[in-house]
Amino acid sequence: CMLLECSGTIFHRSLLIHPPALGKTKSRGLSYPGPDFVFGTATTVQDGGVPEAISSWHTHTMSTRNREAERDFISLNREGVKSGLVTAKELHQYRATHDIRRQPLTREGFRRSAPARLPADASFGIANRPSTPISELMEYKYAQRWLEEQQAKDKILQAHQHKKAQLGRIQDTRTTLLRKSRPLPEAPSMWKMPRFQQVGPALDTFRHPEARKKAMSAHHSESASRRGFLGQGTFTVD
Repeated sequence: CMLLECSGTIFHRSLLIHPPALGKTKSRGLSYPGPDFVFGTATTVQDGGVPEAISSWHTHTMSTRNREAERDFISLNREGVKSGLVTAKELHQYRATHDIRRQPLTREGFRRSAPARLPADASFGIANRPSTPISELMEYKYAQRWLEEQQAKDKILQAHQHKKAQLGRIQDTRTTLLRKSRPLPEAPSMWKMPRFQQVGPALDTFRHPEARKKAMSAHHSESASRRGFLGQGTFTVD
């Protein structure tokens, strides 16, 4: 008896219970009732259950008798504004001296309109986009088509720019080119030995001194607008 009492005390005290084995729940030391015990609460109401509820289904009917209609503040404010009242104080006085009620709701007011009848062959959703042709994709036709479109756009743009330039362009002359040219700094003369400074050239290719003078004058007048150390290069036009 002492052994059974000790074992019962061990199993009823949670502090003396050994840790549970792996994968098992821990016992709390509580005693369970016998096999004849029924958990829950007993129902004493006998309402017939589901068969009675299905056989005698009660629907809710909205009663409008002895029900005072609500005030229609939207209509009151509208009529007040029509009368020339715009401030809050004037509208408050108007609502105190006037009364407009809403129409009582009836069962017909809750009826929803029947949905529109759709054709039998109507389909819902979004149509799928057409599939990409694999043959054109493999033949690189999309890139070729894009290049052709870009070339056509470039041709149209170039033709427009050329036409615009022709309409507003003035042909340049020799005088306008000389005016636009940048004056170059004068280059220092080449160094010569003193004994050769007074010596003339060994060859003279001009037929007479007047031709030489004209050529040198033309060269000197154009040297300011040409590139190079001696002014014999291309024109320096901005």
